[in-house]
Amino acid sequence: MDILDPKVDFVFKKIFGSEENKDVLLSFLNDTLKETEQQPLTHIILVNPYLDTTMVKEKLSILDVRAQTANGKQINLEIQLFNKYDIQKRTLFYWSKLYGGQLKKGQPYGDLKKTITINILNFRVIPNDRYHSIFHLREDHTGHILTDDIEIHFLELPKLASFCNLSDHLVRWLSFLKGIDKSRWEELAMDKPELKKAMAALEYLSQDEEARMLYEMRMKVLMDERSALDKAEKRGREEGKIEGKVEAIKNMLKFGVSISVLAKANDLTEEEVLKIKESMK
Repeated sequence: MDILDPKVDFVFKKIFGSEENKDVLLSFLNDTLKETEQQPLTHIILVNPYLDTTMVKEKLSILDVRAQTANGKQINLEIQLFNKYDIQKRTLFYWSKLYGGQLKKGQPYGDLKKTITINILNFRVIPNDRYHSIFHLREDHTGHILTDDIEIHFLELPKLASFCNLSDHLVRWLSFLKGIDKSRWEELAMDKPELKKAMAALEYLSQDEEARMLYEMRMKVLMDERSALDKAEKRGREEGKIEGKVEAIKNMLKFGVSISVLAKANDLTEEEVLKIKESMK
């Protein structure tokens, strides 16, 4: 039986966002945050554990994983198969909701805790060769951090190909998520029991009939979403071509090219070229 794709958000959340796999999430977070957290996390609370399978069917459902550390830090973990564009703005928007949502009426701003967003992406976004990019709010000239409360991580799976250092535990996690051949699982999980547990969870899900049914339903939702994005992208390209043609015709009209010549050259009627000329006034 084929192994399910762990990058599909439903599968990802089942593996990393379930109470029984909280140790898996904790291990992954420690490997991701090793450069920014002074001490490894020892305890987390799942804020939105995987419970309701009906969300799998919802088109607008965001199957993210949210956790809180022992000292109140907020962590949001999300995986995305397709580029929905404006990922930077979407990330800031969801980060701000999580950050501001901590305060209840009358609470002082000092009660706000650091909020960390981790995006695992199946596409490239950041214009560098690093598979792991980390962002903070810094002063442009001195690099001084205004506040440590904002921290955003981008983990870009397509960039992993140039990194083969399996001594880096984060590379192992991401190689698993990327879909490395199962024959190498043992190598990846060496001295990493939580990763081995994640693999076992994926194998179990892959053999579970209900899980496979939910997987297929979620894949249909995601593929419909992908199709809608492709159509919007194609429409944008076509509109861009039309705009380009109109601008070219306007330029030719400025140089005195006749309406009849422009109509023949651009497969338009003379009336259509006349409308373009009228729009220039």
